[in-house]
Amino acid sequence: MNIRDIQKEKNVPYEERHALAVGRLRRIVSEETVAERYLTYFQDVAIFLLELENVRRKLESGEWERYSVAEMKSLNEILYSDILEEHYGRSFANPAYAAEKFGIETGRLLSMLYAEMRSGIPYSFENRTDYLTILYELFIEVYNAFESAWKEDKKEDSRGSGNPDAGSIRDILYWYASDYCDVFLANRILEQIDPSYSFAADIIENEDLDSDRYLYRFGEYITENELGTARHLRTLPEETLRRMADVYTEGYRIGFINTGKDLSKKSVVNIRYTLGFEKVIRIAMENFRKMGLEAVICRAASGIVTKREHHKIGYHGAVANWQYEYDHRQDQALIMDKRYIERRLEVTRTVYEQNREQAAQFAGPAVMETFGEKPFSPRAVPEAPAYNDEQKTLAVSYDSRSGQITNEYIKGEERSFTIVAYPVPEIGGKYSEIFNEVIRINTLDADLYGKVQQTLIDALDQGEYVRVTGRGENRTDITVKLHRLRDPQKETIFENCVADVNIPVGEVFTSPVLEGTEGTLHVSRVYLEGLQYTDLELIFENGMITDYRCANFEDQEESRRYIADNVLKGHRTLPLGEFAIGTNTTAYVVGKKYGIEDKMPILIAEKTGPHFAVGDTCYSWSEDIRVYNPNGKEIVAKDNSVSINRKEDVSKAYFNCHTDITIPYEELEEISVVTKEKKHIILLKDGKFVLPGTEILNEPFREL
Repeated sequence: MNIRDIQKEKNVPYEERHALAVGRLRRIVSEETVAERYLTYFQDVAIFLLELENVRRKLESGEWERYSVAEMKSLNEILYSDILEEHYGRSFANPAYAAEKFGIETGRLLSMLYAEMRSGIPYSFENRTDYLTILYELFIEVYNAFESAWKEDKKEDSRGSGNPDAGSIRDILYWYASDYCDVFLANRILEQIDPSYSFAADIIENEDLDSDRYLYRFGEYITENELGTARHLRTLPEETLRRMADVYTEGYRIGFINTGKDLSKKSVVNIRYTLGFEKVIRIAMENFRKMGLEAVICRAASGIVTKREHHKIGYHGAVANWQYEYDHRQDQALIMDKRYIERRLEVTRTVYEQNREQAAQFAGPAVMETFGEKPFSPRAVPEAPAYNDEQKTLAVSYDSRSGQITNEYIKGEERSFTIVAYPVPEIGGKYSEIFNEVIRINTLDADLYGKVQQTLIDALDQGEYVRVTGRGENRTDITVKLHRLRDPQKETIFENCVADVNIPVGEVFTSPVLEGTEGTLHVSRVYLEGLQYTDLELIFENGMITDYRCANFEDQEESRRYIADNVLKGHRTLPLGEFAIGTNTTAYVVGKKYGIEDKMPILIAEKTGPHFAVGDTCYSWSEDIRVYNPNGKEIVAKDNSVSINRKEDVSKAYFNCHTDITIPYEELEEISVVTKEKKHIILLKDGKFVLPGTEILNEPFREL
């Protein structure tokens, strides 16, 4: 029986369990009752956990409030220093270093254990003694296993390693994740839909945002990006802050109107953002409240039970080390099996069923992204855990089934979203100028763009297919098959996208017909979901990816794995779910002018050339909602031959991913529409708009 079973059997309350665990941690720091090779690991991790406890008590007692900003900064650096790039090479959080010290199997397990302990940092700031107790007990249980192995070896006077069987350590970690699914995973779901979980919202609404002190209260890693952003916002007039907030919240509201969804049925909006933007978020919360929406602001998950690989979904501070996040993205590989997946799905359904009414009130996320950080291209670390083929299948199945459960309680046809992005100081010395330019980009004249984009759509609606070719070293040559219109007077193939769900303005998009969509998509460099790709190439046959490559790693097989894991998301193939033409030449010119093209987020980058999304269509889970362009024509290209499977077997219809890949204007030779009469209508030539009525889009190019 493990320590958790004993505590549960005795019905010991968390307060008592917590005190017992803290006392045990203190003894571990000075004990020498495990094999010598493990002493430093267990003592260092115990000291780290006691530091978390120290932080929690300072906050609980009020001592934290007497700290100076310098003292808060120092404590913040202490908590995150071990995984910073300059220290990571000799950190037990590094799977390669842990494997070097303890062997590959034990090293992976102990590195994962330490990463899980590090997920406790926010719990100390939230005074979550229940969560901290669970982590402390897990660590103690693993320590006890090593202690028992050492004592057994010593008793037998053997020369054993004092190393317990790796399978027994894996079992401890497995049952921890499985047992506490109904705590961590259940609460994670509630934090995303229930405004009563208000830790971050309380800070934003009640703290003094004109002081740097409040930033350290979140328990996230704070750098000059977060501090610099907050300080910059303090220099902006109230009118500018309100304009930023209004663009964000109005885009959300208009998104419901444009897709024919009833916002009045909802009462909760999920705000996701990066720390530093609190002055804008506070105004946005007021705006949403006027719409009848209360904000839920939940933290990006970091524990193995709740996180989604290396992705940051929720509010967060700086990422201390992307390589650390990447190395631990598939830690679940050490414990994942079918039983564990079924357990997670069972908890997910139970929580949603018990909170059915609350879930139905969820309107969707409002996301404020940042960009400008140094692009990250990961190193391949063979010691890092990675899914085997069976686990990849399980992970894909889990994503599909959990998505179906979520959609059952938070219906896709009733929810929407909005996304906007702003730069951080790391983008360069002209940060203030760039920030002002981005405000301009995010508030461009939507009516003007709407009219020009309609001209593009009128040409595209005549086509059987679109052909896109690259120039220079760009090898793109792809044919995109278009839906056929039954009634061109009332129907349209492309959506005229202005500034609603995807801010800023500037694209027309469609869901292509897969059959007949063929060719090569190539881009020299692109930044997708926090990861950089160089010389990325995808090959399509009948709309499905059949081959792929990139130049990120010398080993081509490693490069293929990189794409398979992070673009294909573990699927054997993906369809071309979207084809779009971006029209925001202003954003393109700003990128070129300041040399920040590679730092532009996909949200803006997708508006600076044609883009192709692999995965689900833009209309996934809401294909049956009738959607119209501003001219009154109904958009009919919402399904493809994969998504239509939803009518028979929903598990075969969706991939639960959608990744946009943009070709910049300067890499384009031509975009042309080919009609059924084989007439070629050229839209762009050599990176410029040439279709009559769209030439105004070329005016920003003059700045170059």
